[in-house]
Amino acid sequence: MTGDLFAPDLSASGLVCGVDEAGRGPLCGPVVAAAVILDPARPIEGLADSKKLSEAARERLAPLIRARALAWAVAEASVEEIDRLNILHATMLAMQRAVMALGIAPAEVRIDGNRCPKLPYPARAIVKGDATEPSISAASILAKTARDAAMRELDAQWPQYGLAAHKGYPTAAHLAALAAHGVQAFHRRSFAPVKKLLERRDE
Repeated sequence: MTGDLFAPDLSASGLVCGVDEAGRGPLCGPVVAAAVILDPARPIEGLADSKKLSEAARERLAPLIRARALAWAVAEASVEEIDRLNILHATMLAMQRAVMALGIAPAEVRIDGNRCPKLPYPARAIVKGDATEPSISAASILAKTARDAAMRELDAQWPQYGLAAHKGYPTAAHLAALAAHGVQAFHRRSFAPVKKLLERRDE
């Protein structure tokens, strides 16, 4: 999913791309990243760290971001990539994919957190940037709503795990469901609670 792939190269104009992820902590599903270049001429009221917003607010803002941004993209790293690379490197890969899918070359990429993926653009990491940088806030909202939608789709196929409610995080309900129903292909086998269950099963 991207903005206008045929947009001209506007990197000289000082446009900033914000990047954030959703889904580093869950026991299942992909890690999702979003990259957003906001349009200064079309501001969006109410942007904030997606974790501080209600689900209703995120779902209201996401289509506004997609409609008003100069460019946006959502990308992911799969469960298999998470297990192979580890969650940090998989997150960097998802972020890199999101930025490279944009149709506009940014002058600077601002990334939530303390690390930057390898990019062909100037980049800097900003701790808690999703609370201070509007473009990162917008990216956090797109990443979170995209991942939540994926969890709802998985929940429709595997309702016994309660994924629509806890979104794959290691809640008591999810851990109980894992113990009762076992590990599925969408679970991250390198994560400790899943790994322990698999080890017990193989004993």
